Amino acid sequence: MDPECSQLLPALCAVLADPRQPMADDTCLEKLLDWFKTITEAGSSLLLLQENPCLVELLCHMLKPQDLSSRVLSFSLRLTGVLAAQEDCFQYLQQGELLPKLFGEAGPLGGAAWTSPAVRSGWIQGLRSLAQHASALHFLAHCGAVDTIFSLQEDSSLFVASAAGQLLVHILGLSMQGPAGGPPSLQAGDWPACAQKIVGHIEESLRATATPQITQALNVLTTTFGHCHNPWTQVLWVQLSPLVAGLLEKDPIPAAHSLVDLLLSVARSPGLSSSSCGLWETLAQTLSHLSPTQAGPLALGILKLQDCPQALRAQAFAVLLQPLACVFKAMAQDPGPSGVPDGTVGGSMTAGVPLPSKAACVGLLCRSLAHLELLLPLPQRPCPWPQAPLLGAAVTLLQLCGGSARPACDMGRHLCTLLLGCVRVQRAALDFLGALSDGTGPRELVTQVFAVLLEYLRSPDSSPTVLKKAFQATFRWLLNSPKTPGCWDLDPHALLFLRDLLPVLQKRLCSPCWEVRDSSLEFLTQMTRHWGGQAGFRHALLASEVPKLTEQLLRDPESYVRASAVTAMGQLSSQGLCVPPAGPEHQGGQQKSLLVELLHILSTDSEGFPRRAVMQVFTQWLRDSHADVAGDTEQFVAGVLQVASQDLDWEVRAQGLELALVFLEQTLGQPRSHCPHAVTPPVEAPVGPLAQALQPLCRVRLFDFAFRALFDCDRPVAQKSCDLLLFLRAQTASSSSLQESRSSPDVASVEAALQRWQAGDQAQPLGDLEPEVVLAVVRSLDLEGLRGALAESSDHVEKSPQSLLQDMLATVGVLGENEADCY
Repeated sequence: MDPECSQLLPALCAVLADPRQPMADDTCLEKLLDWFKTITEAGSSLLLLQENPCLVELLCHMLKPQDLSSRVLSFSLRLTGVLAAQEDCFQYLQQGELLPKLFGEAGPLGGAAWTSPAVRSGWIQGLRSLAQHASALHFLAHCGAVDTIFSLQEDSSLFVASAAGQLLVHILGLSMQGPAGGPPSLQAGDWPACAQKIVGHIEESLRATATPQITQALNVLTTTFGHCHNPWTQVLWVQLSPLVAGLLEKDPIPAAHSLVDLLLSVARSPGLSSSSCGLWETLAQTLSHLSPTQAGPLALGILKLQDCPQALRAQAFAVLLQPLACVFKAMAQDPGPSGVPDGTVGGSMTAGVPLPSKAACVGLLCRSLAHLELLLPLPQRPCPWPQAPLLGAAVTLLQLCGGSARPACDMGRHLCTLLLGCVRVQRAALDFLGALSDGTGPRELVTQVFAVLLEYLRSPDSSPTVLKKAFQATFRWLLNSPKTPGCWDLDPHALLFLRDLLPVLQKRLCSPCWEVRDSSLEFLTQMTRHWGGQAGFRHALLASEVPKLTEQLLRDPESYVRASAVTAMGQLSSQGLCVPPAGPEHQGGQQKSLLVELLHILSTDSEGFPRRAVMQVFTQWLRDSHADVAGDTEQFVAGVLQVASQDLDWEVRAQGLELALVFLEQTLGQPRSHCPHAVTPPVEAPVGPLAQALQPLCRVRLFDFAFRALFDCDRPVAQKSCDLLLFLRAQTASSSSLQESRSSPDVASVEAALQRWQAGDQAQPLGDLEPEVVLAVVRSLDLEGLRGALAESSDHVEKSPQSLLQDMLATVGVLGENEADCY
């Protein structure tokens, strides 16, 4: 600890010990505790106490009967644990009976302060910190702390109860480290007394009739097997697994979710041999006893395991498929096989009868679809994968929800009644259908997929979220439709579907709901980006009203829609699919009418989203040498930078610098590396040609914008400007050295202006800059230092411990007004 902090610490401890003083907030106390943790991790806790006796005085003061702040008492308990984590300091505090008085029955346990959850939490965290060595373990075993931890597992505060369970796991692991760090006995009867006590408590809880006690025991075991992978954990599981399996015999099964978590934690533990401890049999038994809703997460977890018996994997997969198999049964015209395996789980769905409540049926179907979607990309997914039956199930579910299904039996009609118009199932089924697009399927089934997607896109009953997911699924199926090898064009069937789709898209672009218009524009942008150069797509799109309607949405009342329309029009224009707006104001200038329109949006739109979208479009146009830009690139860049540099939205200014960087790269003919730390070879060019090359940059006033942005109040803008100037300096390093050897241009006026800008006075522009002056200024700036400062957190300057102590003391008036730092 530095001398300045040592001088401030006694006064701070006195303030914390005085109940009459206003208390520091929790953030300050947390930062103070973090500082003490840093000190003890780097040095001796005992030396810290000996050099700063005020800390011991503070801890002793917590033992006096007085109205102490619960926050300060909690802080003191946690601080004691941090200090006592080192064994010599633990012994020092133990000699003064400080530890038993703080953590034993004579301390907060028997006082009114114990009613505060903050104090109980501080007590647990303090013990968790000090429980690092054999002396602490002996202390815990003899001060009654373990029994208190048992009781805190049932605390009314969920945070306290959870922390108590985690502390038990830590103490069990510490006690099982064995004598002198050696391996513990693998005989449970020879385990340390503290470990036996904890295991006995777990056994007692597993035999209890109250579900909360069983849940606590299962959670402790789940954490144990998740964190401890030593051989003794297998002995523990063998001892407790009969009690765990016994829970399956109860009706209903208590704490089913916690039971599933435990079994999966055991199955994933590298310290257990699953085959020798009967785990696979327990998992199979659990799958057959749990309800369909409870068994789903367990089945998914089993299928994610790397090594698992094939029979168990088949049973787990059948559990996930069972709800869809029941849908097939309900809709089947004949009793033939559906292709989807039936599950072996008990419950009403097994018999093919829909669940009695709509909520239960919907929840089960949505979870089943979500679990199957998670399995799709995994290498350990079941093989063979029933792609066609799953496609058929997804289509059938969507037809049931949309009302187009024609059930042939009472069971199917009942299911149709339950699911009709159900948005939850529609969303889940569309997500799953989109994920299935990565596979293949029979042509007839794929036709049904496109038909049901078109049905949802047409339906006036489709909600905005369902429509958005229908658009997403449609795009994924078009993207993965069969193609000629080496060709990315849409196949003939997809083009036929597209001709039916575009009238629907036109209708959706005119929807009164802005979310629908927005989703439609996003879909159009994706389509144009991928197939804008394909003849069939171009012909169908230009024959529709879609481009015209998209242009009209540039003036939509909703800013999100305007932003999406800007992006869509930018993409259409890049592909030559932009229809110029009609009207006398556009006569004679149709080719640049969109550019003028976007510049108008950038200059006048009151919302940030459309302006950001315009800047992104302009940057991409410049990068791609768009026809509207290539005609007069300098005029385009100058106009855009003039507007963007004055924008109040920092993202617009940052995107303006990105556009400036693209123009800089094109001017110098050196593409920038995507790695920010890559070393770019300098341009080998004499001063004259280089100065001529930089003239366009000066004419568009790029450097005026870049230098001003160096001192922008928004850090990302300043960082972007710094990157731009560093790139310029790297590209011109050799020529700058040559110029420096010949002459030194006068940069005093520019540097003076930069100093004024840095001080906050940015009213005066730089004016016209010569390339030589720009290079000299860039060479003189400490851009690396500035980039490092910008990478620091916003409070790094005033984050010192001394500043923290001063601010805490200033809060209660101990320091003078000028001695406090604000951070």
